[in-house]
Amino acid sequence: MSPSFNLMDLEELTSNAKKIQEDVLEEILTLNANTEYLHRFLHGSSDKELFKKNVPVVTYDDVKPYIERVANGEPSDVISGGPITMFLRSTGTSGGKQKVFPVNDKYIEKLGYVIALRSLAMSKHFDSGGEQGKAMEFHCTKPPSATPSGLPIFAVFSSFFMSDYFKNRPSKCNSEYTSPDQIILCPDHNQSLYCHLLCGLVQRDEVVRVGAAFAFVLVRAIDFLEKHWKELCSNIRSGHVSEWITDLEGRNAVSTILRGPNPKLADVIEQECSHKSWEGIITRLWPKAKYIDCIITGQMAQYIPMLEFYSNKLPIVSTTYGSSESTFGMNVDPLCKPQDTSYTCAPNISYFEFLPVDHKGDMASIVDLVDVKLGCYYEPVVTNYFGLHRYLIGDILQVTGFYNNTPQFRFVHRKNVVLSVRSETTTEEDILKALNHVGLVLESSDLMLMGFTCYADISIFPGHYVFYWELKAKDVHNVFELDKKVMVKCCSILEESFDEVYRKNRSNDECIGPLEIRVVRQGTFDSVMEYFISQGGSIAQYKTPICINSSEALAVLENKVLARFFSEKSPPLDS
Repeated sequence: MSPSFNLMDLEELTSNAKKIQEDVLEEILTLNANTEYLHRFLHGSSDKELFKKNVPVVTYDDVKPYIERVANGEPSDVISGGPITMFLRSTGTSGGKQKVFPVNDKYIEKLGYVIALRSLAMSKHFDSGGEQGKAMEFHCTKPPSATPSGLPIFAVFSSFFMSDYFKNRPSKCNSEYTSPDQIILCPDHNQSLYCHLLCGLVQRDEVVRVGAAFAFVLVRAIDFLEKHWKELCSNIRSGHVSEWITDLEGRNAVSTILRGPNPKLADVIEQECSHKSWEGIITRLWPKAKYIDCIITGQMAQYIPMLEFYSNKLPIVSTTYGSSESTFGMNVDPLCKPQDTSYTCAPNISYFEFLPVDHKGDMASIVDLVDVKLGCYYEPVVTNYFGLHRYLIGDILQVTGFYNNTPQFRFVHRKNVVLSVRSETTTEEDILKALNHVGLVLESSDLMLMGFTCYADISIFPGHYVFYWELKAKDVHNVFELDKKVMVKCCSILEESFDEVYRKNRSNDECIGPLEIRVVRQGTFDSVMEYFISQGGSIAQYKTPICINSSEALAVLENKVLARFFSEKSPPLDS
């Protein structure tokens, strides 16, 4: 998928991070110093110290007018010294609104480079036996929209898979996946998902890894398989693809892989899928699979228990950390627990600075990549090649170690993902930790949490936290029954897991009311996903918002509520 790399590339990158970062900044400033945006601060100079002194740290609202001008047809040099050939659209599910960012093919090349490096790290740990195999990965694309001037607006992963860089990759890379490119490029994500599964099942003995961009997509694929396995078995038994698969290129590509009737294989799959429990279904259907490959950090961490259940606790590897603004780095320790995942920064992708979380408005406290301190928390500040200069991403990262001279970071949470009724602030990390504590109660009740979101309801007094949960029985033949004692206990455990400020406010009935769990019908979070996709999102990079602030999405959830439960007592205070 990229030029050949060897281990020295990673070693050289991480050993020479300071010099590489200096070179990257010099290259960016030389390219962009005379843009309208930077000229206000640098007056045509590409001096690095002047850049750090004069160029302000900004958010999206600060640069949005410049981005919109280019989108509306003004020259690229409003903001970028290189040509802007397309825009990337953020998911909009974390911060509450979608953003678009200018890029060109250099972004795709750098993303491909990081993918190559991560593949190298993975092969070092999982390909030691020299066994050849294929990846069953659930990738899909969304056709681009367009700016008023006609430039395409892509979702990040769609931009990669629809690029010439991907299409012209070496033929060897073509054979590494169970699905042909036509399935990835199919614009109908249900047809694409069905065909991914059909191709993966037909080639089950060759599958050595199972993956998707995000954990949510993989969990959805297993749920889709549970609903369609009988039809898939029928296709394999007859050697014909279902008639509802109408995408002609995808249909023809899958028919080539089917290669006629295979009743013996259909019987094997039918036997496995007919079990009372789907525990270990991934390893039962794909017995040579060595690991699960998907982003599992941040809000995706909620899916770890489900993936461990479905895979017999295969290693779950979150390989890459990135965003629409920049790719950051990769996981070079894939055998760590998913909860302990850290990412090693790739210093040649963008210029990275870091603002201490406790900066208290002092922007002078910002530090370079190699000057971060172990254990400290930072907000990453990115300067890229395409017009973002000292841009605050909005993530909170913690430095967990160093690979040679390059820091490694743990993703903590999105800065703007918080619940608050009064003076307390409950972050994404706080919420996920609380859910981990509840997991033991659900497990003993034979239930799985398939999806959740929450919000602070201040429409009544006192305000209180509301969690929407979609639950499912581990036994696929059972319809789960809600036990009030179990659900009330879950409410209490959530509250006990929050910090002292929350618990103190909660002890006063006039400050924060009892936490509420609203159980919704199965399929509700698919409906929420469909709403966000209808607003321009892409299923390939969809993330269920942990804290929801869309009134339309809340209306979808409210329409599906089955039952409501409240904590019955205030959580204990620390002695």
